[in-house]
Amino acid sequence: MSSSSASSSAAAHHQQHYRRQTGGSGLVPLAALIKEEARTERQSIAGGESRISARDDDAAGVGSSGVGGEAAEAAVESRLERPLLRYGCAAQCKKGEDFFLLRTDCLRPAISVSSSASPHPIFAVFAILDGHNGNAAAIYTRDNLLNHVLSAMPRGLSREEWLHMLPRALVAGFVKTDKEFQSKGQTSGTTATFVIIDGWTITVASVGDSRCILDAQGGAVSLLTVDHRLEENVEERERVTASGGEVGRLSVVGGAEIGPLRCWPGGLCLSRSIGDIDVGEFIVPVPYVKQVKLSNAGGRLIIASDGIWDALSSEAAAKSCRGLPAELAAKQVVKEALRTRGLKDDTTCIVVDIIPPGQTIRPLSPPKKTSKLKSFIFRKKAKDPSQKLTKQHSAVGIVEEIFEEGSAMLSERPLTRPLMLSSHCGPESLLET
Repeated sequence: MSSSSASSSAAAHHQQHYRRQTGGSGLVPLAALIKEEARTERQSIAGGESRISARDDDAAGVGSSGVGGEAAEAAVESRLERPLLRYGCAAQCKKGEDFFLLRTDCLRPAISVSSSASPHPIFAVFAILDGHNGNAAAIYTRDNLLNHVLSAMPRGLSREEWLHMLPRALVAGFVKTDKEFQSKGQTSGTTATFVIIDGWTITVASVGDSRCILDAQGGAVSLLTVDHRLEENVEERERVTASGGEVGRLSVVGGAEIGPLRCWPGGLCLSRSIGDIDVGEFIVPVPYVKQVKLSNAGGRLIIASDGIWDALSSEAAAKSCRGLPAELAAKQVVKEALRTRGLKDDTTCIVVDIIPPGQTIRPLSPPKKTSKLKSFIFRKKAKDPSQKLTKQHSAVGIVEEIFEEGSAMLSERPLTRPLMLSSHCGPESLLET
């Protein structure tokens, strides 16, 4: 039996067992599915299937033949050269509703207590929380979201399993944070752009209109988030109206309509957020999630609230701070946004440089002509029928796209087995995770 067939069979058995326990409701907590998937995958490993992927093979120079299990994962990670992180943060306050999280010392469970690898491998977290209607939701999310994400992950995972399950754990963490905050009865809400960096792998989950961009070596700028503004996002407007919500502008005396498109009831111009108990089930906390892996050339992340993006395009923000160290770069982006638009909103920016080992600063991006040449060479290689590319690439072949999913309906998320949830993904339709 193939690993996918075994996983599907185990999943179906687990779902039937859970439905019997819950009286046949058909709802299975996301955390329970994650835990069951980890158990199934570890059984596959024990059966002789290697779990070392091309992600670690490329970096460590180790093939998968003849190597398998947790000891092999630990051996790979112990030889893996991790990048250096340099970061800076700058902010200008208007309403006092922007908050951020900067942590480079987060610990994930050990791969094996007997391995030569670090007993508690470290990952970093950077986040922007842009509150509205008060700052309570932003503060609560800053203080609790990471714990909820980690609590959705089974213990004892290998690094490969950790990275594979991280997108799903982020979804579970966002939903649980939203549900717990709404239970407090407070009406504020917040955007959340949550970035986890583990080695060369970057995983981003976001709701709202804060944004994370990647300025990769080669001068290519790419979005790692999607703006959930009803004014610009056609798919989100269609989702809201299909679910029974009403999208329209604010009406004033005389029948005139002003301002951006909003969801009614509540009048929120965002389609996804954490909190916002007063806007109904149409505004959901399910994040857009994207996971990429950089090459050892590194890159720069710019994470910022809409005070930046209302003034600057992604390309303009990246270009304004190239050549500067991270701390000065963050200040320069804020300065450029204020110069362009003035201080009309809280304006917060985090810059994170992911630097190859042995270097102390992020190297300057090469000229765009070099980038185009590399891009041409990469495309020519890709056309060679003897080379089968199994993963999407962008930014002249140095950014590997591992995972991307933006569905607001959990039942549509691409898991390795069916996820039995109701068609609405508001907090009231989810079981406690």
